[in-house]
Amino acid sequence: MSESSIVYRDFDSPLGPMIAGATPKGVSFLEWHDRGGVERIMERVQKRYRRELTPGDNPHLEQLEHELAEYFAGTRKRFLSPVDVTGTPFEQSVWDQLLAIPYGKTRSYGDLALALGKPGAQRAVGRANGANYVSIVVPCHRVIESNGNLRGYGGGLWRKKWLLELERGGGVPEVEMNVGAASVVSHSLRLL
Repeated sequence: MSESSIVYRDFDSPLGPMIAGATPKGVSFLEWHDRGGVERIMERVQKRYRRELTPGDNPHLEQLEHELAEYFAGTRKRFLSPVDVTGTPFEQSVWDQLLAIPYGKTRSYGDLALALGKPGAQRAVGRANGANYVSIVVPCHRVIESNGNLRGYGGGLWRKKWLLELERGGGVPEVEMNVGAASVVSHSLRLL
């Protein structure tokens, strides 16, 4: 693998298939297949990173697969896989804040804006949160509304709810997959 390419491959998960890619430095993306489809994901990744994408494997993807299996089994609380992502300085600062949210905890968009010294920047934080390409590892699913409602997860709110339930320690939640159905989450979910 060249320094200028990203190798990628698919992963299975209890919540549906995922695709991940990594450079020699670390994981660059981890997305759900149904987040716009694999072709669209690949186009977005190529546009952002301006690197060739090559099917294959590398040690970072092997480590990620192992750590994801442990995470989904409820036995891993922290990822050690190195991350190699590209974003604006503000996006990078938001992602650093996401990495600081402890397993099993949540923060609001406003909490993150305050932690960044930018009160009132909740929407900008939300956009940066949505620009995160490394789902689960950079835990954007741990960000909720200030009133406790779930909002804005590229993998779908049903997955966000499942991930948060897993992290709350009640064991591995049952999967209620209804992928693609408009009725999956047509109302606001509240995290209890």
